[in-house]
Amino acid sequence: MSATRQTIIANVLDYVAAWNGPDAAERAKLLERCWADDAVYVDPNVELKGRSALCDHISKVQSGRPGARIDVMSGIDLHHNVVRFLWRLVRADGSAGDISIDFGEVDASGRLTKIAGFFGEAPKI
Repeated sequence: MSATRQTIIANVLDYVAAWNGPDAAERAKLLERCWADDAVYVDPNVELKGRSALCDHISKVQSGRPGARIDVMSGIDLHHNVVRFLWRLVRADGSAGDISIDFGEVDASGRLTKIAGFFGEAPKI
């Protein structure tokens, strides 16, 4: 991996900013910087590939939750080409959802190539 830690952290923060930005054109610019062309996004509800598919998905999620935002709840943990961070949804009324976790992979330039999101706490054993 040749990307610096700072570059990778900046890309993760741009990714989160893309989820929070209401303007589709600005979101596309953020994703252009941080999201690889053929990157994959998966969560319990969806699997998609590519920057435009992610941009469209974020728009759809935002339309279902007007005024909501994603808050990062941890530092960005990083080793090799893998990242993880905690986040939570904060609704327009200020109420917060459960803390969730994303795991991701980055390429040599530090752009995200995959995000796998898990919602809420890990299951109990």
